Amino acid sequence: MAQVLVRWFRRYFTDQEGVILALLLLAGFAIVIFMGGMLAPLLASLVIAYLLEGIVGMIERRKIARLPAVLMVFMPFCALLLLLIFGLMPMLFGQLSQLLQELPAMIAKGQQSLLQLPVNYPAFISEAQVAELMNTIRSSVADAGQHVVSFSLASISGLFILVIYLILVPVLVFLFMKDKAIFVRWISEAMPRERALATQIWEEMDQQIGNYVRGKFLEIIIVGVVSFIVFALMGLQYAMLLGALVGLSVVVPYIGAAAVTFPVAIIAYFQWGWSADFAYLMVAYGMIQALDGNLLVPWLFSEAVNLHPVAIITAVLVFGGLWGFWGVFFAIPLATLVKALMSSWPRSDEFIEVELPPAPAQREVA
Repeated sequence: MAQVLVRWFRRYFTDQEGVILALLLLAGFAIVIFMGGMLAPLLASLVIAYLLEGIVGMIERRKIARLPAVLMVFMPFCALLLLLIFGLMPMLFGQLSQLLQELPAMIAKGQQSLLQLPVNYPAFISEAQVAELMNTIRSSVADAGQHVVSFSLASISGLFILVIYLILVPVLVFLFMKDKAIFVRWISEAMPRERALATQIWEEMDQQIGNYVRGKFLEIIIVGVVSFIVFALMGLQYAMLLGALVGLSVVVPYIGAAAVTFPVAIIAYFQWGWSADFAYLMVAYGMIQALDGNLLVPWLFSEAVNLHPVAIITAVLVFGGLWGFWGVFFAIPLATLVKALMSSWPRSDEFIEVELPPAPAQREVA
């Protein structure tokens, strides 16, 4: 066993650039895992500046200086941020509070529907099963209420920190974009000289990650707005809240679309019951999901990510468990990075020769 480990280590870690790349990756992961909470505004600002850099670069290519180009991008970004905070968020929280107020009535209506199941389908479900299910629902609702109360208290205590972040993040974004050359030079001077492999992998991943993240933001906006318009035209309650949920669901591949179907279907059922309006809404929702997967995604992501669905779901679970929302959002680029590292990592095959045992001597046939 020890010889196998030694051969594996010699194969993958005898190249100097490979060792340097491994140390850089370990340092980056350690910083994000152990200092992610403290550096959250800095990391969020860095991600936003990275996303806006593509637009700044397009403006610079039109012979416009760096600072005017940054201002041309930064000012609309601030306007959009203010619109999101003071325009959209109060409306979303208003619909959410209204939904929480009507939740007891919806639960009572659901209990009445459950009590009718043993009467209508006695061969499939009994009163004891319904009673057990109702007890489970009551306990789940009570736990959810406790979480809401604790979250509200925590949000009150963290309101001051949120205000600081809302001021600090735009300032950091502006500084990152304005002084990009200075930060790049600092990082270049701090990096080891033998970093050709790391530079090669970063150049390969830079454009792909940037295009993916910008496309994902655009997909969230398009799917959310279209869902809101469809829900509002069909008269569904909490159309804006559900449209925002559907838009955010595209962040999590495969899982998000399935998970957000339940709140849409439940609210539609409590509003219309088993009626034609309910069926029309679910058909429209299914068409939105189909158009997103078969038309919008191929158009936004022209360079398809060559990853198996199992690998994508595994990346979502792993990176989401490590870094929360941002880990889920960057799951596919990070999985692509892991795949690029596995294919580009330097190997030394001279140490993996395996000695086979000698073949047994054959008996002479008389």
